[in-house]
Amino acid sequence: MLSRKNKLLLFKLLSLFSVVRGYNILVITLAQYLASIYILSSDIPLREVVFDLNLFLIVTASALTIASGYIINNFYDAEKDLINKPTKSMLDRLVSQRFKLTTYFILNFLAVFVASYISFKAVLFFSAYIFGIWFYSHKLKRIPFVGNLVSSTLAIAPFFVVFVYYQNFKTVIFVHALFLFLLILAREMIKDLENMAGDMAQNYRTIPIIYGPKVSKSIITFLIVLTLVPALLLIKTFDVGHMYFYFMACIGLLVLFLVLLWISGSKIHYVWLHNILKFIIVAGVFSILLIDLDLVLNRIL
Repeated sequence: MLSRKNKLLLFKLLSLFSVVRGYNILVITLAQYLASIYILSSDIPLREVVFDLNLFLIVTASALTIASGYIINNFYDAEKDLINKPTKSMLDRLVSQRFKLTTYFILNFLAVFVASYISFKAVLFFSAYIFGIWFYSHKLKRIPFVGNLVSSTLAIAPFFVVFVYYQNFKTVIFVHALFLFLLILAREMIKDLENMAGDMAQNYRTIPIIYGPKVSKSIITFLIVLTLVPALLLIKTFDVGHMYFYFMACIGLLVLFLVLLWISGSKIHYVWLHNILKFIIVAGVFSILLIDLDLVLNRIL
């Protein structure tokens, strides 16, 4: 049996894991590696990609920066989350605000330190990335649509840095990126509908609060329709192997999403819609394997 002190330590570790959303960071890390192997460097032997020190440092710096970003976002949203996410907030509050800030600065320092082993340009990128996350959390997220746009841009930044590292400028990469960006942007706007109560209490100026849920739903519908364009292009125009099954399934799910969106009117409905988009995004990470099921085996040799 664990002692009371050990139980408290365990709960604090779980709290910190919740604050930095460790599960999201694991998915992003996996996505960076799978994108590198299957999309960005398909002509490089697998061992060279997996054991590439610079790629490992880029992924590590990204993970540290994202973790610090979740911490500073949690710090600024503490009061709002008491309303929107009361259960999660109780767990998050096991770690003090002072400890969160200390961890935030340590993680940022480590991210820049790791980036310094890559190049000076990497230091500049991650420094700008850290500042961008802070500025978004402190100011921009309160500005309607601008906050959603910036948040989505910051979310795909870890993939952008890997894309630049491999200098792969194929059109298919941009189409994949556009598909992901539009999905994330739609998800950000669903979160505004989901969090209306807390946003209103903290004077956040989101689109559903200023213009109403119907306007917000109209914009989300427009974004989802736009998302169908790169999905269809990836099915019809580009060679994505068996991953076209994923994009076909996405089209069906997104059509269902639109139907559910317009009959939804409560927080629990918006949570389900949020989870549908999150499922599509996470499933997309693992579906990268469908591009070529034999690729890894062939490139090991």
